[in-house]
Amino acid sequence: MDMKHLNIKAALLGTAMCCASVAAAQEVNLKSPDGSIDLTGELIEYQDNIYVISSPLGSVRVSGDRVECVGGGCPDTEVLDQEITFSGSDAIADGLLPVLLASYATSLEAEPVLTETVGSFETSTQFIDNFGFGDLIESYRIRASVSSDAFMNLLGKSAEIGVSSRRITVDEARLLREYGAGSMVSTENEHILATDSIIVISNPSNPIQAITLEQLAGIYSGAISNWSELGGNDAPINAVHLARGSGTRGVFEERILQDTPGQPINVVEAEGSVDMAARVNADENAIGYVSIAFRRGAQAMSLTNECGIATEPDEFAAKTGEYVLQRPLYFYTRGDTTTDEVRDFLTWAKSGEATAAVAKSGFIDLGVSAAAQEVDSLRAQNLQNANLDDYEASFADTFVDQMVNYDRLSSTFRFFTGSNRLTPQSRVVLDRLIDYLEDQPAGEVMLVGFTDDQGPFDANLRIAEDRAAFMVEEIASVAGGRLDHITFTTAGYGELAPVACNATSNGRAINRRIEVWAAK
Repeated sequence: MDMKHLNIKAALLGTAMCCASVAAAQEVNLKSPDGSIDLTGELIEYQDNIYVISSPLGSVRVSGDRVECVGGGCPDTEVLDQEITFSGSDAIADGLLPVLLASYATSLEAEPVLTETVGSFETSTQFIDNFGFGDLIESYRIRASVSSDAFMNLLGKSAEIGVSSRRITVDEARLLREYGAGSMVSTENEHILATDSIIVISNPSNPIQAITLEQLAGIYSGAISNWSELGGNDAPINAVHLARGSGTRGVFEERILQDTPGQPINVVEAEGSVDMAARVNADENAIGYVSIAFRRGAQAMSLTNECGIATEPDEFAAKTGEYVLQRPLYFYTRGDTTTDEVRDFLTWAKSGEATAAVAKSGFIDLGVSAAAQEVDSLRAQNLQNANLDDYEASFADTFVDQMVNYDRLSSTFRFFTGSNRLTPQSRVVLDRLIDYLEDQPAGEVMLVGFTDDQGPFDANLRIAEDRAAFMVEEIASVAGGRLDHITFTTAGYGELAPVACNATSNGRAINRRIEVWAAK
């Protein structure tokens, strides 16, 4: 194990092995039936059937199997033993989970009751059967912090579900596997429940409504420090960052800053997404970034990439994976400790039943949307204005003539580099597409392949067609006979109609895709 792995292991274990605190320390008495144990002190915590109480000699740990707890500060062990704990990203914990749990309770014919608030970052909710008139059937605790805590607490087994606005890192996955959690990137342990767009926000009074990725990188590296440099007011730019360890900040830095050194001159650090939006709304010279569900009245700025392709943070662009700051929202579990209750929740949350709850939360659900493809659309105009020779232009003309006869579905498939293996998000997209098409009337669906611009034009056409044909076979294999009423056809247009900039590896990965078109 290298030194980097050792340092990560130490950091994770140091945080994860601490434990869940109780709401407020109260005096309890722990007594064993044979009288050999009789301890009185303040209850610090109760977890995994272990009491920790304070004493004149320090903290004392006692197994719940050996003692009975007496006193008003004793925990309800029946409730705590049933409790399912979520830990990690505040964007998910504060924005998505409360709405998701409320909807899940309704599906179980239960009433969700917020029982306590521990500090400002932790809540507990109980499900009471028979819409509030029955018995306690489930209890959930939500700890809102940063995405890295999801993996720390899964490692220490102080959470059953880790919620993260970024994908687990290789080092985090290796460490959890080493400690018995299994493969964290398997479909059993890695679950995508929704999509999010990180939007760049400014004060509503700011006249600058659009910004390029280069300008944004300049602001957050300190190279650009005044709005006048962007055509705005002569005023300092006050940049707001999220805390280190935040999944939202991690995605922002990866996509925007990359290896750009430096730091803004005027920078403050927000405690979370709500604080970020509040700071930007209160400061006419501020700029920040938040999950789309936390816009809270701030101005959302459109983004233009280095190739001049502008993108808006709309729902369809996020679902297709084409918005530059789009990301999946992840729920992680351990393979060795996942209970039936956790599996039941995740099965429901990944089903179509949860779609309305995700939309209500302000995030982007995984349901299938359709968009018309018109001859005067921006896509058609980009094709007609592209710098193509006569041979390539003939394919572009065919593309436009064909696309107007189809609506594009938001379902878009992507593969791991150099393979026909679908990405985890594409696996989720596949299941939702099959469910959607099963309920549609008989008709034609075309799978249309695209590539990046690396390699000869004709070779890319063949690769795109082959990928589309493979995807038809994959759909048939997964769907069985559920889609016998749908006629599938294929087309391949190679490097035409890029949706991202081919100058970057991430942009090329976005352009390597299979689109789904439904005949009008």
